[in-house]
Amino acid sequence: MRRSLFIGGTLAAIAMPRAADAAIPLADLIATIPGTTSVYVRTMDERAPLASVRVNEPFSAASTIKLAIMLTAYKAYESGTATPHTLVKVNPGDLVGGSPSLGYARIGQRYPLPFLIKAMIQQSDNGASNMLISHFGFAKINETIQAAGMTRTKLARHFLDYLAIVKHNENITTAHDLGELVHALERGAREGIDTVASVASCRSMIAVMLGQEDRTKIPRGLPSGIAIANKTGEIDGVRNDVAIVDPAGEIPYILVVLTKGLRNEGAGNAGIAAISRRVYTRLHAAS
Repeated sequence: MRRSLFIGGTLAAIAMPRAADAAIPLADLIATIPGTTSVYVRTMDERAPLASVRVNEPFSAASTIKLAIMLTAYKAYESGTATPHTLVKVNPGDLVGGSPSLGYARIGQRYPLPFLIKAMIQQSDNGASNMLISHFGFAKINETIQAAGMTRTKLARHFLDYLAIVKHNENITTAHDLGELVHALERGAREGIDTVASVASCRSMIAVMLGQEDRTKIPRGLPSGIAIANKTGEIDGVRNDVAIVDPAGEIPYILVVLTKGLRNEGAGNAGIAAISRRVYTRLHAAS
């Protein structure tokens, strides 16, 4: 399927070939990851997931929870409480490490929402993310999370808020919550129906995700040229990735891999890539 149709297609989802019904074996690959791993794989139809490992167990969300912050911004566009021209102020405490787009920002400066959203998703900019959290507030973001059906997900702190970390205020999620969120985005974009957001919002959010710059996990396991809309997450002992994958000409599928307690983070990335490769190979062969 062409990239333009991936973003803006309005055709109803077509069922995957029957050969894709069988569960995808992943236990051997999961065993190579030196920590605890959760995996969720599903196609866009209503059949059972093709892989479901610890999908309701809580994991550190790391930067994958930035998808929920992005959704909050787009819901604000829809409600009229914000527009793409809305300027967001840098507050004390917003600027932290891991902020490539805001390295020279100063307290009191203002940035447009679309700039911050792209920096947050595509570069995982922590300063941009903190500005959006401060702007919308924890209550509104968590309300959006719950309204999207992410019942086991919670935003509890700003990024790199070490005092909150010491108090064990963690941003948590599950593979099922993240998988169902991106499934809803793709369903809205592809079928032209409102899901967790309007059709236009779903298409725009996927377009932002297509610009993700970290290609070290799920994308690493895919052939070159495959369109992938994903969001990664990394903190000590954690390597996460959640993606909508569109193998050439086929219906997209959802892949989420979360890890925790990693004793070797490089092996975590390699394991996620290996899982991605097998899922792609099995589904692509079925076509």
